[in-house]
Amino acid sequence: MGNEAHDEYPKKIQACHSYSQKYKLKPLMLIILTNLFTIYIFIGPLSFFYHSSISPSDTNSMLHELNSTKAELAATHSILSELQHRLNSTNLLVQALLIDLTRQQDKPSSNSAVKLASEDSTTVVASDELGLALGPHKLPFGYSPRIGSDEIHTTVGTACMRFHEELHQYMAYEIGGECPVDDVLLGHRLILKGCEPLPRRRCRAKSPTNYVEPLQLPDSLWTTPPDTSVVWDPYTCKSYQCLIDSKNKYCNNCFDLQGMEISRWIFDDGGLDFGMDQVLATKTAGTIRIGLDIGGQTGTFAARMRERNVTIITSTLNLDGPFNNFVASRGLIPMHLSISQRLPFFENTLDIVHSIDSISNWIPDTMLEFLLYDIYRVLRPGGLFWLEHFFCFGSQLNTTYVPMLDQIGFNKLRWHAAMKLDRGIQKSKWYISALLEKPII
Repeated sequence: MGNEAHDEYPKKIQACHSYSQKYKLKPLMLIILTNLFTIYIFIGPLSFFYHSSISPSDTNSMLHELNSTKAELAATHSILSELQHRLNSTNLLVQALLIDLTRQQDKPSSNSAVKLASEDSTTVVASDELGLALGPHKLPFGYSPRIGSDEIHTTVGTACMRFHEELHQYMAYEIGGECPVDDVLLGHRLILKGCEPLPRRRCRAKSPTNYVEPLQLPDSLWTTPPDTSVVWDPYTCKSYQCLIDSKNKYCNNCFDLQGMEISRWIFDDGGLDFGMDQVLATKTAGTIRIGLDIGGQTGTFAARMRERNVTIITSTLNLDGPFNNFVASRGLIPMHLSISQRLPFFENTLDIVHSIDSISNWIPDTMLEFLLYDIYRVLRPGGLFWLEHFFCFGSQLNTTYVPMLDQIGFNKLRWHAAMKLDRGIQKSKWYISALLEKPII
C-alpha cells in the first residue's frame, strides 16, 4: 500500500508539470497569432482598405493645420524676443538706478567730515570738499580686473596730509563759482613743501580781462606777449615790463627776450656753455625729436629747439611771475611741475632731457639720486641728458656727485668742470656741465 502511493506521486508531479507548460504556451501562441494577423492586415489584400481610409482632403487639412501651427510658433518666438528686449532694457534701467543710489550713499553729508591717515599715524579730518575730491569713488560697473579693485582714488601728494590747515584753506571755495586766486601763493607753497599733486577743485579759474589772441608761430617765439594774457593779481609785478625792469630773482633777465635770452645756446665756448647745434650733432640728424626741459623758466631752450624742429616740454613753476603763461604765449608747451614729482612720461620715450641751474646741490642727495634715475628711466636708449651749470662745493664733486652719476650708468659724451670764480677761490665753488648718454644695450 505504501509502495503504490509512492509510485503514484511522481506521476502526479509529471502531469502537473506538463499541464503548466501547456498553460504557459497558450498566451505565447496568442501573441504570435495576433502579430501575424496585424502584419497581414498592413501588407495583405486588406491593406488597401486601411490606406484608402485616409483621403486627400484629410491630408490637405493636416498640412494646413501644420502650417498654422508653424505660424503660431513663429509669432510666439517674436513675442518672446520682444519680451527679452524689454527685460534687458529694464535691467539696464535698474542698474543705472542702483549706481545713482550708490553714488548718493557714497557722498558725505553736508555736516560730515572724512578722516584721512597721515604719515605720522595720526588722523587728519578732511573737509567735505577735500574728502569728496580724494574719494574713494566706486567704479560704475563694479570690480574691474584691470585695476584689481571696485573703486578708484584721486592722486594727491602724501605730504599734503602734513599741512592739512593749508590744504583745507586751498579747498575752501564756492562750488561752481570762480576759484580764489591762490594757486600761485597758497598752491605753490604747498607744492614746494611736497604737497604735489594738489587735489582737483570744482571751481572756474579766473580768466584775463580783454584777452587778446596770441601771435602766430614763429613770430610768437621772440615777442613779449600782451599783459592782457595774464591774471596779475597774485604777483608783485603787474606787467611784463615790470618783470623785465625788476629782474625777477628766480631767473636772470629771462623775461627780456631781446636781451640775454636771444643769444643763449647759440655759441659753444668749449667750456661750461655748450652750443645747441654742437650737442645735436653728436647724434644722427633728425633723431632728437622730443624732450623735456626741467626748470626751463620762460622757455627759451624750447624756442631754440623749436627752430630746429624739436618739440620740448618746459617744466616750470610760477615763482612770483607768470612763467607758465609766458611759455604758452610763445607757442610752446608748459608743464606746471616741480622736481619732486615723478616725471609723467613712460619708460624709454624721450630723446633728450635738459636742465640748467635747476638741478644742483640744493637738492638733498637721496632725492637727487631718485631724480637722476627717473631721468634715466624716461630717456630712450641713446637719448641725451644735457646737464648745465650743476653747482656744488669742491668737497662734494669727487666724493658725491661724480660717483652718483657713474653709478646710474650714463656714458659721458662731454664733461666740463670749472671753479666759480666770482665768489672767491677760497670758497671752492664749482660748476659742472655735462652731456650724458643713456647707453644702447
